[in-house]
Amino acid sequence: MSNPAPVKHPVSDLVARRQSPYAIDGRPIPPEDLRSLFEAARWAASSYNEQPWRYIVATMDDPETFDRILQCLVEPNRAWAKEGYALALGAVRKQFERNGKPNAHAHHDLGAASATLALEAVNRGLVVHQMAGIFPDKARETFSLPDEFEVVTGLCIGHGADPKDAPEALLEKDQAKRSRRPLETIVFGGEWGKPAAMLSD
Repeated sequence: MSNPAPVKHPVSDLVARRQSPYAIDGRPIPPEDLRSLFEAARWAASSYNEQPWRYIVATMDDPETFDRILQCLVEPNRAWAKEGYALALGAVRKQFERNGKPNAHAHHDLGAASATLALEAVNRGLVVHQMAGIFPDKARETFSLPDEFEVVTGLCIGHGADPKDAPEALLEKDQAKRSRRPLETIVFGGEWGKPAAMLSD
């Protein structure tokens, strides 16, 4: 499986190769590799170094917990995520521990942690597919989350498989040419909507 991003400007190979495939297989992942993925997440940046993220994780070696996480995913995601070796739910603490005030940056910080985790996965020949399609309330009940936490996202971790092994309804997505908005539409200068000067050739 290889479908690197067609980047316009040079980037790290880890960034170019990171993708979110639907074709994932459940070959075992050594525990030391999984530990390193979450160690990478641990060292992500966060507001006031609060590190508001938490993860609930299970591998195929713990089928009971794996299935409990799987049942917290919406049905379309269950169809392919069940093939991964590990599933995780990403949660955030909604208030700062330092003063009890709302942490408006908690979701951003969880995203940073999960992105860092995903890049370490690429470094180890693995893939991570993050999912918004989850049942947060079901996850809260299933895993007895304290009130100050909420589940935000799901992650499927595994080895990339042949795109032809993706569920039939998702074959086109896995085989499609990768694309992103042009930099000129997302990086602005002194006026909203006007490309930053650094983007000029």
